[in-house]
Amino acid sequence: MMDLLINYGLFLAKTLTIVVAVIFIVGAVASTLFRGRSEKQSSLLIKSLNEKYRQFAHAIDVETLSKYRFKQVARKEKQRRKAEKKSEKKTESRKKRVFVLDFNGDIKASAVDLLREEITALLTVATPRDEVLLRLESTGGMVHSYGLAASQLQRLREKNVALTIAVDKVAASGGYMMACVADRLIAAPFAIIGSIGVVAQIPNINRLLKQHHIDYEQITAGKYKRTLTFMGENTDAEREKVRQDLEETHDLFKDFVMQRRQDLDIEKVATGEYWYGRRALELKLVDEITTSDDYLMAAAEKADLFEITYEIKRSLRQRLPLAVEGFFNRF
Repeated sequence: MMDLLINYGLFLAKTLTIVVAVIFIVGAVASTLFRGRSEKQSSLLIKSLNEKYRQFAHAIDVETLSKYRFKQVARKEKQRRKAEKKSEKKTESRKKRVFVLDFNGDIKASAVDLLREEITALLTVATPRDEVLLRLESTGGMVHSYGLAASQLQRLREKNVALTIAVDKVAASGGYMMACVADRLIAAPFAIIGSIGVVAQIPNINRLLKQHHIDYEQITAGKYKRTLTFMGENTDAEREKVRQDLEETHDLFKDFVMQRRQDLDIEKVATGEYWYGRRALELKLVDEITTSDDYLMAAAEKADLFEITYEIKRSLRQRLPLAVEGFFNRF
């Protein structure tokens, strides 16, 4: 019996060694194959929303209309599109273009890396006749990150490209900093808007360290190199310094909003509170109550709509750990 267990253990060890060796070889080969493709890991995706709406209508008509009625509708649509193209050729002019972007913000505004590329691409072709619609969703986050995101949007304004921002769910704090850059700001009836305020928070375990007789040493050069810390014993002077810094940041935030929405009573809305869409309209935080869907469907009647997405594709080496993690997270 003991010999059987020993032989079985040796067999498992050999099998595991072979499996590990195969995985290592496959990984090395894949790494070699994909290493040279790093420059091809990003792409700009362009999708016609007009065509998307036409496909929706076509699919419903096929299922709901009689064959005779469907042919009539299809014939009229074909004639309309033909006349439209003929008119454009005759006048040598094109329809207005609306470029649709999306920004889903986390605390670090990580999506700004994609946004900057999308805006750079658009500025190579967009003219003052065109419009950019940004569908924005963010609860805010780091000041410098959202400041950069707002600066990216400002690039469109500086080139006289109309910028409309649509908030269907939430644009608060740093999200509202971005939103107020818009020429026109629209929001859904129950979208969360505002929160023009600044917050800083940090846990402190200094008393716990003292309880266990653990010393914490921190050496700095410069009176305010460090103020509040995670492990040190914080003082009232340090708290006051952080409070002053927050007030200064808040003043900068208010100035930024006032420069772009001059009809606001800034002292009334810069309390850190947020409001739902309709109340935000009354306070002049937004310009119109509507959803991005309704706005785009109305625009599609007179303009060509294009959804623009800059996509960074992960290499095999980047995707493999995520795939493995996703597999184990299922159990």
